[in-house]
Amino acid sequence: MAKETNQPTMSKEEQIGFHKGALTTLAKERQEMVRILGIVEQLMQMHINELKKLGVDLEKMAKEAKKKEKKPIEDLLKQP
Repeated sequence: MAKETNQPTMSKEEQIGFHKGALTTLAKERQEMVRILGIVEQLMQMHINELKKLGVDLEKMAKEAKKKEKKPIEDLLKQP
């Protein structure tokens, strides 16, 4: 049995307007996220450069962290 709704259906023009408005809003949100990502990337590069100046070898730390890679959760769950 199909459900009946009491909501009026939108005309084709209303649907087009709704979807265009949604796309406009989403495009603006995407632009803002790209801007924020750029700021975050810039801040990370500043911190990386400062750590290098202080003698911290980030590449070495990354390699060590990769060696200590944790087992996938599936493997941990299978152990008795």
